[in-house]
Amino acid sequence: MSLSLDADTRRALKKQAHHLKPIVQTGAAGLSEPVLAEIERALVDHELVKIKLAADDKAGVRADVATACDSLGAACVQQIGRTATLYRPNPDADKPEKKAAPKRRR
Repeated sequence: MSLSLDADTRRALKKQAHHLKPIVQTGAAGLSEPVLAEIERALVDHELVKIKLAADDKAGVRADVATACDSLGAACVQQIGRTATLYRPNPDADKPEKKAAPKRRR
């Protein structure tokens, strides 16, 4: 089941995603299980990711984006050509993280 976003949230996410480069690209195999696993990892790490899809036509790209959103529980923020921006909030983001030890200067 894919996530749904209201207009204000979608607009804010588009602004955040404007400068991002695609993190995951599909190859000749298309949207395979390893590619979905990589998108999953990217969503856990970043919450907002751009992916580049290698499909022959617009309908194929739309179908791949819908498949990725449904299987990962994400929302498509925007799709321009073969590049789509996906968003899924990280449930662990609210938990306090361990502070990294300060780096020593040499």
